[in-house]
Amino acid sequence: MDPMKEQEMPDAADDATDHQLMRLIGRGDESAFRELVMRHQDRVVGTVAKMLGDADEAHDIAQQVFLRVWRHARTYRPGAKFTTWLLTITRNLVFNETRRRARRREVSADDQKEGHRQREIEDDPRRRPDAGVLEDELRRSVDAAIAALPEAQRMAVVLRRYDDLSYEEIGKVMQLSVPAVKSLLFRARASLRESLAAYLDG
Repeated sequence: MDPMKEQEMPDAADDATDHQLMRLIGRGDESAFRELVMRHQDRVVGTVAKMLGDADEAHDIAQQVFLRVWRHARTYRPGAKFTTWLLTITRNLVFNETRRRARRREVSADDQKEGHRQREIEDDPRRRPDAGVLEDELRRSVDAAIAALPEAQRMAVVLRRYDDLSYEEIGKVMQLSVPAVKSLLFRARASLRESLAAYLDG
């Protein structure tokens, strides 16, 4: 058997299952809806959490995502992969939330000073954390660097790095061309390299 075809078969089978569940949900089948949620809840929550940096908020947004799935099940028509459609809904709600936050965000002078003090501590050459602490610190720094990206770059990185989507699939979710997706990721990676230079150099 062609190894490439063998690799694609599970995805195709999963997509067929999702489409069948959506047909049942469109008829009001609540058990099918619960099964669909169980199949995709972790992915949606994880994507939202990486975008917003808030686990509690991620679960709230995920509930809204699946509520929209329920509401639109009757008119759903299989076209692209189901997960692409699902992540498009996720992307729209996340962008709405980040814009709502941007309108309300007020960074206090105390927060800015604390951030400055924290950077001074981290930059102190006398501090040499052990490997475990350094790994945790690196993970937090990577998450913080991703969170600091512009929302479109952040979404592209999350879909590529954590959801393992292809450029084509990211383009469908974000309604962008493949070259535009590659450009977003190129700029994002350049920003991440700059933000994480201290770790990369080390």
